[in-house]
Amino acid sequence: MCVGVPAKVIEKMEYSAVVDVMGSQTTVGTIFIPEVELGDYVIVHAGQAMSIVDETYARQSLEEWRKLIHARNSEAVK
Repeated sequence: MCVGVPAKVIEKMEYSAVVDVMGSQTTVGTIFIPEVELGDYVIVHAGQAMSIVDETYARQSLEEWRKLIHARNSEAVK
């Protein structure tokens, strides 16, 4: 199973972009979506932006990721 995480594009170069994922920034490839623009949300998997997604979907998905992280961290404390 492959899992992709939503990220917001904060800087764009010719074949890559800097994205923000829940406060962490990283550079990803954009070869699959050359039409991506600043401010777009993308799904990132294995260092590549795979598709552009709707902002509402991205925000809802990020909230679910935060819940998973919180639950995992809560279990680790026990």
